[in-house]
Amino acid sequence: MAIRTIHIDTARTWRGGQNQALLTVKGLRALGHPTMLVAHPDGELRRRAPQDTDLVPLAPRFEVDFHAAWKLARIIRAYEPVILHAHDPHGVALAALALGFRMPSPPPLLVASRRVDFRLGGNTLSRAKYRRVDRFICASAAIGRILAAGDVERDRIVTVHEGVDLQHVADATPVSLHETLWLPRGAPVVLNVAALVPHKGQRHLIEAFSEVVRAVPDARLVILGQGELHEALVKQVQHHDLEKHVFLPGFRTDVLSLMKTADVFVMSSVMEGLGTSLLDAMACARPIVATDTGGIPEVVVHEETGLLVPPRDAGALAEALVLLLEDEDLARQYGASGYERVHHRFSVEHMVGDTVAVYEEMLARR
Repeated sequence: MAIRTIHIDTARTWRGGQNQALLTVKGLRALGHPTMLVAHPDGELRRRAPQDTDLVPLAPRFEVDFHAAWKLARIIRAYEPVILHAHDPHGVALAALALGFRMPSPPPLLVASRRVDFRLGGNTLSRAKYRRVDRFICASAAIGRILAAGDVERDRIVTVHEGVDLQHVADATPVSLHETLWLPRGAPVVLNVAALVPHKGQRHLIEAFSEVVRAVPDARLVILGQGELHEALVKQVQHHDLEKHVFLPGFRTDVLSLMKTADVFVMSSVMEGLGTSLLDAMACARPIVATDTGGIPEVVVHEETGLLVPPRDAGALAEALVLLLEDEDLARQYGASGYERVHHRFSVEHMVGDTVAVYEEMLARR
């Protein structure tokens, strides 16, 4: 049975959540489910969506935007979806407001993707919008536990691990990090891909790298991403005299191509819902060093696909990086195991299939 859905993501930027929203929409359409995408008019998601996508450019100007909600309500009445799937918090608010207008009978069910391991906001507005959610699809079991601890009923929580487009990864042509950033030939390269925000923990990573270069003097660290901490991180690099070892070139569109030529992939988060860049790195057969927090242990198996260390522990992070930089055979073994794991458990096909199963269960219960 075809399931008609509307997917909403109001973000202007492009991060893991927007990629997962687009993969979900494309995957549902490939399975024959009528799917509409509501995205920010000036956002990266709208720009990257295929031309034949049923797409409506719409985003709220602020969280409580009744005019935008009224427009979405008109779209819902015309399209008649059975599921509204909101992929970001502002999208949840927009959908919840729209459901307050005149709706078809029965009204569509509201699904909210949850990809961060933060508690839900405790203010009146947050409680009101999330009260309308029929099911939370959590990117990891760790996120689900946080929601349950915050008094969300367990029967409203389900885990669907995020997925990686394995064919897209395979099609990416390797691009040399050394040539792109003028790094010394043969220097081992550690790669981090994440927004430059506090919970991604790059300050602990840079602290760790000041120890790494003592053991591996040729080592280089490349941090790809942009965000509020860029200037502070640059100053930290300068403080540790690491200008020749640590590079922050900003946002890149060729991340997968560059990832394929890194020696080790590192995630230094102090909080993390799951970490889709980990899935990409494993699909590129990169060995992993990551922090043991949030949903990361559901992806990375310690001493099988990589090494897990305590968050905020620069010493442990440095020790793990040095081990994999010095032991190429072990690094290669972890990379191969990660490649197998992501292919068997974290493909986009698995993610979309599990999402459809959630929709079917909800509709059957109704």
